Amino acid sequence: LWTVLQPLAMILVYTLVFSELLRALLPGVDTPFAFSIYLCAGVLTWGLLSEIVQRCMGVFLENGNMIKKLSFPRICLPAIVVLSALLNFSITLAIFLAFLAVTGNFPGGELVAILPLLFVQVAFALGLGIVIGVLNVFFRDTRFLWSVISLLWTYATPIFYPHTIWPELLRGIFHLNPMYQLIDFLRQIVIAGIPPTPERLLACGAGAVGMLMIGLVIFRRYEEKFVFHL
Repeated sequence: LWTVLQPLAMILVYTLVFSELLRALLPGVDTPFAFSIYLCAGVLTWGLLSEIVQRCMGVFLENGNMIKKLSFPRICLPAIVVLSALLNFSITLAIFLAFLAVTGNFPGGELVAILPLLFVQVAFALGLGIVIGVLNVFFRDTRFLWSVISLLWTYATPIFYPHTIWPELLRGIFHLNPMYQLIDFLRQIVIAGIPPTPERLLACGAGAVGMLMIGLVIFRRYEEKFVFHL
């Protein structure tokens, strides 16, 4: 229930506050429920990343006693976080898809494109979460630093506003923001029924796999030192 209520409350607030703003900034998107769908796609995508990274950040500290007393593959801990986050995401996604069906905006077969999109996002979030989690073991102020970064990143990502509000010269910066790409992919699928182009998806996939590899390398290098800092 709490998994559903938190993003739902956020979507309702953003819809009430920003609907007229979006109506002015997105004149071509004026169908019923269009603003809620636009917001839902952004909130759901960001919520999955946020949950994985936030929970990975503390997963080693929270399971410190088990790490010190038992011998087991410690990579299982962030893997469990991902599985739990995917379960929560599946619940909210199912409700979102039901909303699309009821309002007559269900995209159809193009939904299959969500699967590679989900793989890319999970790989990126897991890699980032592992990096943040390892740093948090050695530097306990990491959680405060991440809260600032997360806040800035949230508002720098067009979750509840269109990227067109930024000056033309700055819009290219959004292409360097992986979350903008992922959110835009989902919006293309559920609003326009257009799957992401293979070129953009492969570019994001390469970045996500790279982030995951960085996380795994850092984890393998420092996991044996966890016991001295937990």
